[in-house]
Amino acid sequence: MRHFGHIPAAERAKLFHQEPRTFDADSPAEMLAAALGATLYSPATRPRLADDIAKQAGRGVVSMVLCLEDSIDDADVETAEENLVRQFAELDRRGADVPLLFVRVRHPEQIPDLTARLGDARRLLSGFVLPKFTEGRGVPFLEALTAAEAAGGRRLFAMPVLESPELLYLETRTDTLLGIAGAVEKYRDRVLALRLGVTDFCSAYGLRRSPDMTAYDVRIVTSVIADVVNVLGRSDGTGFTITGPVWEYFPAQERMFKPQLRQSPFREGSAEELRTALIEHDMDGLLREIQLDRANGLLGKTCIHPSHVAPVHALSVVTHEEYTDACDILRPARLGGGVLRSAYTNKMNEVKPHRAWAERTLRRADAFGVAAEDVGFVDLLAAGVAG
Repeated sequence: MRHFGHIPAAERAKLFHQEPRTFDADSPAEMLAAALGATLYSPATRPRLADDIAKQAGRGVVSMVLCLEDSIDDADVETAEENLVRQFAELDRRGADVPLLFVRVRHPEQIPDLTARLGDARRLLSGFVLPKFTEGRGVPFLEALTAAEAAGGRRLFAMPVLESPELLYLETRTDTLLGIAGAVEKYRDRVLALRLGVTDFCSAYGLRRSPDMTAYDVRIVTSVIADVVNVLGRSDGTGFTITGPVWEYFPAQERMFKPQLRQSPFREGSAEELRTALIEHDMDGLLREIQLDRANGLLGKTCIHPSHVAPVHALSVVTHEEYTDACDILRPARLGGGVLRSAYTNKMNEVKPHRAWAERTLRRADAFGVAAEDVGFVDLLAAGVAG
């Protein structure tokens, strides 16, 4: 699979200076973590789940989570498990190309049980999403995943969700974070990414942000994101990929504030129509949140609606300017450090302080590609939607 692989090759060649690289479920973990992109969640109860997965793969989705936890009723868990096993068997029978598939479980015991019940279809399973992760609750999940991996003979990844109240509350946050750090470090080879459960954070205080507000406008949420990145997202080799929080909105609603989406990128051709459609569907807040995710050290995003996928992926593509700066900073001749003017003559590139940023940028370039010099976000978004 590859990002933007659903777009015709001739069009991709026009859009990209460097096209996204191909990858599969057996690719190195570093590549998969960078390439998760818009991870689309779906309740495991959906009766045509196999068809849904195939359809979304054809639309550019490269990672999905099939949920047995909060998205379904407690009374439906057993039925959902049976449906999940049945739908995996159907995908396996078809020999279908599928995204990276993860199952969000409720209890550690579900991991070895489901892995065994999937039989040969477990070749389609990339791993499990672990809810409400803390050291105490999380380690049994990781132990169960390790056992299931050994029994099934296939690599399985974990994606812990950081969403527990202990992580939010000031008096318990530090100890909780340090406990999580110790747990995921012990199982580093199996932890693909850490996911932020901002909806649960808001729930602890009876809050819900409007479509005009990003997660970063809710200050108590901003503080915990900052601390999670501080402890678990460092660029010194101890950090993990941390993904952005879910965007809850997709229907059109009456707006309270003026649109935040700038007009300038949309002035040419029919781009104004695209801008209008984005605003009408509350996508301008999503676009701003994606940009803030990356500015705060997050990569990828949890998504609950297919319409969110194309914006996440379009804004994940490395711009030609970013790529040029990163390559200049990482030139072997620059190993000694120093300062240089960017090729775009609009900023200072300081080699040593900007090295970690440059390395992260090139990892993102491998996963999402580098836009051609004259290609912008609108072009990528329009192509992703049309493809």
